[in-house]
Amino acid sequence: MFAAVVEELRDRGCHVLAHDLYAEGFAPALTADETETVQSATPARDAQVELHRSEVATLDAMVFVHPNWWGMPPAVLTGWVQRVLAPGVAYKLGTADGEPAGLLKAGRALVLNTSDTPADREESEFGDPLQKIWTACVLPYVGVTDVRRIVFRPVTDSAEELRASWLRQARQQAAALMV
Repeated sequence: MFAAVVEELRDRGCHVLAHDLYAEGFAPALTADETETVQSATPARDAQVELHRSEVATLDAMVFVHPNWWGMPPAVLTGWVQRVLAPGVAYKLGTADGEPAGLLKAGRALVLNTSDTPADREESEFGDPLQKIWTACVLPYVGVTDVRRIVFRPVTDSAEELRASWLRQARQQAAALMV
């Protein structure tokens, strides 16, 4: 799905900064130096984190592709959020109890999730935690106001034809994000 989205956007002439956090060996553990929430983050000692911080500040839109992992993004992506979407980079917070001011120019984001939990169970038993994480907690905090999310499910035992249709849908959603 990640590759299909990247290819679709590049075919449409978009400059895409694509990162496979696992393949890159992104270190998700937040360091003690990175725990400030009110003061602007100091430059990261980790060159990879600093690169991601500089890149995220330039984006017009963002796309996140990940599985539902215990109602959360996988640890590597959660760590990326914590380490990269830092104060002074992605948001500004005047006081610990104040309202954040989003600093990212990316006003739109697309979140593509895979899951094995049926939609009705996800909503009735869990309240769709990924929806809340992305649309209420993370992205609005950094200034993203147009958040689109699609869930492809169930993955286990899904037929090849269904997976092909998911890839088409992912491409269509990525293309629509750029309009």
